[in-house]
Amino acid sequence: MIPDAVDFTHFRRALVIKLRHHGDVLLASPVFSALKARLPGVEIDALVYDDTEEMLTQHPAIRSVHVVGRQWRNLSLLRRVDVEWSLLRRLREARYDLLIHLTDHPRGAWLARALRVPASVAPRRGGRWWQSSFSHLYATVAGGRRHTVESHLDALRRIGVYPPPEARRLVLQPGAAAYAVVDSLLAAQGLSGRAFIHLHPASRWRFKCWPEERIAGLIDRLHDDGYPVVMTAAPGAGE
Repeated sequence: MIPDAVDFTHFRRALVIKLRHHGDVLLASPVFSALKARLPGVEIDALVYDDTEEMLTQHPAIRSVHVVGRQWRNLSLLRRVDVEWSLLRRLREARYDLLIHLTDHPRGAWLARALRVPASVAPRRGGRWWQSSFSHLYATVAGGRRHTVESHLDALRRIGVYPPPEARRLVLQPGAAAYAVVDSLLAAQGLSGRAFIHLHPASRWRFKCWPEERIAGLIDRLHDDGYPVVMTAAPGAGE
């Protein structure tokens, strides 16, 4: 046990902040499950970018999801102040007892100060202002030498919450409507109830993508071996 573990006795609400892309938000999903398992009476909210909101809206451990608009930076000054103030007001009204910040985004430090939460935890990084913004800081391992899920769960360990091994499981609940759409698409291709290989070759970052000719070659090889292949992607309007 750590000597400065948080006393959760009178805690009612917690806010988890993960301002990153879709895959990063998915890798943060175990934090909500583990925290809810340890503190079943605590209501847990999330703060993410608006384009990743639906990654968490169906998560069984989350009460509500607050969002930061990726396009807010392009608004006029008055409009930007209006939406930022509206978000801050909603977060203050929740009166959080715990803030868990899972990145080094400066917004987390500002919110830890503005919301005046009794307990807050964030990755350890240089700078007196950053370090004095949180009650607890957890160490991170550079160079991809520690799995991101474990690094996120380290935030909980730092405040005295020790998730069991099964807490590493990712949670993605797209909802009944999404399942119905998928079932309809599979039925239209004669794949209802059949096994198939799902291939999603795209990524937001081009350096993560395999060359097109190799993707095509892989699909041809799987097809020749008798495997049905279902490919998904999310192209932009211009593509």
